[in-house]
Amino acid sequence: MGNISQFAGKTKPTPHRIESEEEALAIARELALRFSDRASERDLERVLPHDELDQLAQSGLLAISIPSEYEGIDVSNVVLAEITAILSEADSSIGQIPQGHFYVLEALRQHATEEQKQFFFGRAMAGDRFGSALSESGDKIIGDDKTRITGNGAGYRINGRKQYCTGVLFADWLAISALDAADRMTISFVPRAAEGVRIIDDWDSFGQRVTGSGTAVLENVHVDLGSVVPHHRGFERPNTVRSVGQIIHAGVDLGIARAAFRETLDLVRDAAAAKGSGMERASEDALTTARVGEVAIRLEAATALIEHAGRKVDTAQVDPTEEHAVEASLSVTAAKVLAAEAALEAANALFDLAGSASAKVALNLDRYWRNARAHALQDPVRWKHHLVGNYHLKGVKPRSGLL
Repeated sequence: MGNISQFAGKTKPTPHRIESEEEALAIARELALRFSDRASERDLERVLPHDELDQLAQSGLLAISIPSEYEGIDVSNVVLAEITAILSEADSSIGQIPQGHFYVLEALRQHATEEQKQFFFGRAMAGDRFGSALSESGDKIIGDDKTRITGNGAGYRINGRKQYCTGVLFADWLAISALDAADRMTISFVPRAAEGVRIIDDWDSFGQRVTGSGTAVLENVHVDLGSVVPHHRGFERPNTVRSVGQIIHAGVDLGIARAAFRETLDLVRDAAAAKGSGMERASEDALTTARVGEVAIRLEAATALIEHAGRKVDTAQVDPTEEHAVEASLSVTAAKVLAAEAALEAANALFDLAGSASAKVALNLDRYWRNARAHALQDPVRWKHHLVGNYHLKGVKPRSGLL
């Protein structure tokens, strides 16, 4: 891999090697218990979870999607989404941070050369974290990048500016999208500490406040010849790259919904009934009970649909036909819509049912609504309705499985 292999000499503890999906789920639950302890404090004071991300990397969970031929366990997308939900129930920022990492690993699986897979999957197995630098301010369509990559002797140079780079503050590597001389989309892998890379900690959203998002300024950054992946292939043939990224987002929403619902149950069981209801406890009120049931049903539906979508993505990975890629995209899109709506519904119900005491600043329960709302803004549900309707009504297929 040329001079980029020097980065591989960076010493860090060897991560745990996970052997099965069951072990991965157990580790996720154990970490979630730890991460939940100070989640509210981190949100209120914007304390970035550096220690927690180190624990996540050392646990081995960041390598679970790597194919078995590269020493991973090639976890199913059902389990990947559930692990995301488990972590997100504890702290949805921590649940979202690895989304770009797993997206990048799937892009490597689909589009990289054998040498690139050996090297970068090896780095992930060694505990390295990949941050995606893909979004730009003012993007109107996928691939509408202003960032350019140009030939420069024995390598390339990248110039541009990337925004909304989730997890970039915790990354060892940046995966940077850029257009080449032929206007084809590429992804380049660059060490975060590379000369010309400047990371700005400028995320100021009211939700998902500690995702470590920021802006990456790229000024004549050198890229090794072997570190450029032809990502434009994802627009030319069926693939599951975006479906994997989207099902992780659905898992984040599901985790937020579960957390808000859990808080609702705890508060409603101890709350007094509303005046005029004729009841002593809120839990005795039929309308309150029905609303709790409504939220529970939405959560059950979202969970089931994410599982269904995960199996569709698994099938499309094994047999990447256009039919399977489209089916995976449509199912994942439906799951993402339902999970996002469930998160917002659960967060709203929390305050509707728990009463005025739930609005105390010290409880910081509004973080569930803020996180659900901010996360949903990154990928608007209304447009997904249109894309799915366009397919069913007019037969317009999602572009290369992208939704």
